[in-house]
Amino acid sequence: MSLNQLDFRKAMGSFATGVTVITIDDGGEVHGMTANAFTSVSLDPMLVLVCVDHRARTHAYLHSRKRFGVNVLASHQKPISEYYAKSVERHQNAEAIGARFERTQHGTPVLQDALAYLECRLHTSQDAGDHTIFIAEVEHVVVRDGEPLLFARGKYRHIGEHIGDNVLEPANSKATEKRSDLKNPDSTRSSSAGKR
Repeated sequence: MSLNQLDFRKAMGSFATGVTVITIDDGGEVHGMTANAFTSVSLDPMLVLVCVDHRARTHAYLHSRKRFGVNVLASHQKPISEYYAKSVERHQNAEAIGARFERTQHGTPVLQDALAYLECRLHTSQDAGDHTIFIAEVEHVVVRDGEPLLFARGKYRHIGEHIGDNVLEPANSKATEKRSDLKNPDSTRSSSAGKR
């Protein structure tokens, strides 16, 4: 059976993810990109990665600025995800859809009311097909209460009720190795289809 891009996209779409907006300072303005091709890489040091299409403007910004924010969207922030998924030259009407930003001491934009925020400094990058994998060191984290915005099979979704009572630690954490009561520990998640 021959593999085609449509089947590949459908398969990857079956893997539910959270949704993030990557934010970068662009001469005092906020540049943003919706992405779900985001995951943790390492606990020591604390590293994350985001995959960006070579054609996206964010690609050049990440190479030149070398510092960015990852804003994990809450369930009520679907309009913000849709806004930053659009390929427009400037995001000038962000406040109209509820996107308001603060700045870190380094000037990195932070989306207010995001479920979590990670301030990142570029560590390495690696071309992979039509994308580049940007690996960054996490320098600061903010976490808030709330439910995440999810994306699966081409649609936004809300989180459902939990199954069981066990909380699984990532397989790459030392805590998992020491806990014999956990069965089938899962690894940290990744996905595809980062947007511009």
